[in-house]
Order: sequence, then C-alpha cells, then structure tokens
Amino acid sequence: MLKGQLCLVRHLLNTDLNTFIALVNDLPSRGEYFSLFFKSPEVMRREFTQNGFVTEDNELFVVEDQITHHIVGVITHFKTRTPSSREIGYRLFDQRLAGMGYTTEAVQLLVDYLFRINPVHRLEVLTAPENIGSIRVAQKCGFREEGTLRQAFFVNGHYQDVKIFSLLRDDWEHFRL
Repeated sequence: MLKGQLCLVRHLLNTDLNTFIALVNDLPSRGEYFSLFFKSPEVMRREFTQNGFVTEDNELFVVEDQITHHIVGVITHFKTRTPSSREIGYRLFDQRLAGMGYTTEAVQLLVDYLFRINPVHRLEVLTAPENIGSIRVAQKCGFREEGTLRQAFFVNGHYQDVKIFSLLRDDWEHFRL
C-alpha cells in the first residue's frame, strides 16, 4: 500500500470487487477521453480470481480516499514498446473530485514506487491533447511532453491524437530533490 496525504494506492481486495466493477463500468463517468468498451462483471470476476489484476505485464491499483475510505479512482502501469519502459494510466471516477489532487498524488506515489523497486528507466503518460486535467497531472509529476501520436487511439467512434509525456529515471531523481 502506498500512502499519501489525500489517498492510498493499493491493490484491489475481494471485498472491493462489486463496487469496483460498478465504478469501472459506469459509462457516463468515463467522459469523452475514455473508451466506452467495458467487460462483463463475470469476465472481470474471473480475471480478478485468476490474478488479482496483477501480471508481469500490468498491475492495477485502486485509489482510495484517506478519510472516507471510498474508492475514487484507478491507476495502472503496464509494459510499453521498449523493455525498460512502463506506461501509467489513471482515471478518476467522480469528476466532482477533479482538481483536488487525488490523481496527482496517486501518480506521484506510483512513480516513486516504480523507480524505487524496478530497473525501469522510462515512464510514459499518454493523453488526449484536449484533456487539460490529465496534462496538468503529468506536468506536476515531472513528465515532459515529447510530441503527438497522430490518430493513435480509437475512442467513442473515432480516432484521436494522443500526446505522449515521459519521465526518465534521471529526471525523477532531479525532480525529487
């Protein structure tokens, strides 16, 4: 478990599963930047039973409010194109909590964790160019914009551009000072 001032970043527990499935599959909360694709509750339960949403290729955590102990988001990291890189993905379930610092703190906790326990050299965040909130999170956590992947994601019926941000281990060591 990773502890911050606002939130905990932790693995999903069996007691969380029904709530988590409902939150993840709430289509209106996905907004315009997330795919409307969702998995059935049965498939999600089977995957959770098999591996707890943790494999060598990816690891899923929930973001829990420190005071209310409610799950407010999800954060994950997974393999990318290169062996020394990981991509971080995140989602806040309730947009009324946007701008309160949960996502920034969760990303920073995960970044610190990944660089401390893994030989990973590079972390990436990919986000829609219009997703100002996500861009601000990446920048606050020390990620630098590298460019745009043209029409790289298919979301809500159309292809969209994606901005790529990266944080190298050396950047992180300097950023943490």
